[in-house]
Amino acid sequence: MTTTTLTRRPPRTRTPGTTGTPAARARRTQLLHWIAVHAVAVATALFFLLPFVFVFLTSVMSDDQAMSGELWPHQWRWSNYAAVFTTPGFLDWWKNSLLYAGLGTLFTVCSAIPVAYALARFRFRGRRTAMVLVISTMMLPPQVVVIPMYLVWAQQLHLTGSIWPLVVPMAFGDAYSIFLLRQFLLTIPQEYVESAKVDGCGELSTLLRIVVPMARPGIAAIALFQFFFCWNDYFGPQIYTAQNPAAWTLSYGLESFKTAHSVNWNLTMAATVLVMAPVIVVFFFAQKAFVEGVTLTGVKG
Repeated sequence: MTTTTLTRRPPRTRTPGTTGTPAARARRTQLLHWIAVHAVAVATALFFLLPFVFVFLTSVMSDDQAMSGELWPHQWRWSNYAAVFTTPGFLDWWKNSLLYAGLGTLFTVCSAIPVAYALARFRFRGRRTAMVLVISTMMLPPQVVVIPMYLVWAQQLHLTGSIWPLVVPMAFGDAYSIFLLRQFLLTIPQEYVESAKVDGCGELSTLLRIVVPMARPGIAAIALFQFFFCWNDYFGPQIYTAQNPAAWTLSYGLESFKTAHSVNWNLTMAATVLVMAPVIVVFFFAQKAFVEGVTLTGVKG
């Protein structure tokens, strides 16, 4: 009888870095996850960016091409923007929008800071009731009070036909700005305020020297919100400045411009770009403070 000797093969060893190791699979999974996330982000960015690209490309086309279905301009007509600026009244609308947005933002910030500081730091009877009243005003639609407010500005103060009925009320506080800034001030440690008082600072000095510098992201957030609101506001200028074209803002004057140039889509798009440009530029340079202010708001209640 013969015996067969069976030899066993040595087990296979996998060197580190091969595709079958757990580390390699983890790296491959991370790479696929990175590609998927960024692909979705790029697709989302293009979804929001394409309308702006279309508006810009149309703004530099000729009259004939703007009415066609072509998407890329044959000749870049930068003179369209000069034609928009030479339109009667456009520079006045631009100045009124800057005045409305600038003063409105300044008044809102200056009025919201002390109120938000008092609601965040002071302990007094009726503090919660005051906070509830501030929040409740946010739930009141502006259309409810527009008629009595218009009668006050028109019959008592005789200021209709100007932007002052839009600007002056912002000096008395804005509910949303007060609420947002109050939530941010609650995130500032109380120890800083107490240390300032120990060093002899009063409430006003503590607010200006300690709280305001530490609350710059929150202040930037409410300032940007208010600037965007004033710049894009259409309802207010329509109510108070409709009878005086010299007091129109860009948002309201653009409607008249579109009506006058209904067949000149290139000029209409050029005017639209000029209206959007300041908002985009402001947000581009202040987005870091804006995002930080919104992110840190509401950490404490």
